[in-house]
Amino acid sequence: MQRRDFLKNTAMAASAVAVGSSVLAGTEAVAAAPLARPMVKKSLKWGMVKEDLSIMDKFKLLKDLGYDGVELDSPDKLDMKEVLAARDKTGLELPGTVNSMHWKLPLSDPDPKKREECVKSIEKALYDTKQYGGTTVLVVPGVVNANVTYAEAYERSQAEIRKLLPVCEKTGVKIAFENVWNQFLLSPLEAARYVDEFKHPMVGWYFDVGNVLRYSWPVSWIEALNKRILKLDLKEFSFKKQNDLGLWKGFDVEFMEGDCNWSEVNKALQKIGYSGWASAEVSGGDRKRLLTIREKMDLVFNA
Repeated sequence: MQRRDFLKNTAMAASAVAVGSSVLAGTEAVAAAPLARPMVKKSLKWGMVKEDLSIMDKFKLLKDLGYDGVELDSPDKLDMKEVLAARDKTGLELPGTVNSMHWKLPLSDPDPKKREECVKSIEKALYDTKQYGGTTVLVVPGVVNANVTYAEAYERSQAEIRKLLPVCEKTGVKIAFENVWNQFLLSPLEAARYVDEFKHPMVGWYFDVGNVLRYSWPVSWIEALNKRILKLDLKEFSFKKQNDLGLWKGFDVEFMEGDCNWSEVNKALQKIGYSGWASAEVSGGDRKRLLTIREKMDLVFNA
């Protein structure tokens, strides 16, 4: 080998070793970096606040109790100016809203006029949420019952949601589907497919951890929905209470005292890179009860 070629090859080898070492060091640094905590902002539903107070004083109460935000229903009868004044005065955020018509007038209803009315209510919720500074409207996508087949609920709900996508684009607010006991979208893989079929970034999932325990495991849903999860609802569920007292009594249990493995939920959320809001959706009450809920949420967040 010529001396010139030897020096050239030696230099290239040294360079490769240096690059390899740099990549390895970078990989180790990423691996060593702590993963973000999944649930970092505490919220709850407005209807859980049972104190007889003004809007401003309810906001102050929740802020004093350690909540980061509260979710309102929309459409509703609250004064928008009062809500915005309370938000700005207290710093309590409004991360999103819950559509108030999707049960009474579901998007899967056989009556086109009722579906149209629900679409209009979601449209208003999208505009309200934009003014509140929120990012999502929680929507129950459809209901299967004796008068509505599974296939009908699937087709009708998707058709109605597509009408709202231009409003989502205009407001910058996403529609987040929630898994509830509506006999629809019962599988996590199907739920993921339902979102994907829109082929649009303004739809996703509002994952309710406790709701799935009746027929599935939260970790399976988290793994399947992955980045489609926009926000979380939190509630507990007890198989024992369900079996001993009746199906709905399964929810009548405090956080950390039911059958939800919150440690595994946190690990699964961490694995998919979720870090954000989690809202309690449980029986509310007065100041003492709301403080208890917030303290229990601390345990869930750190499980």
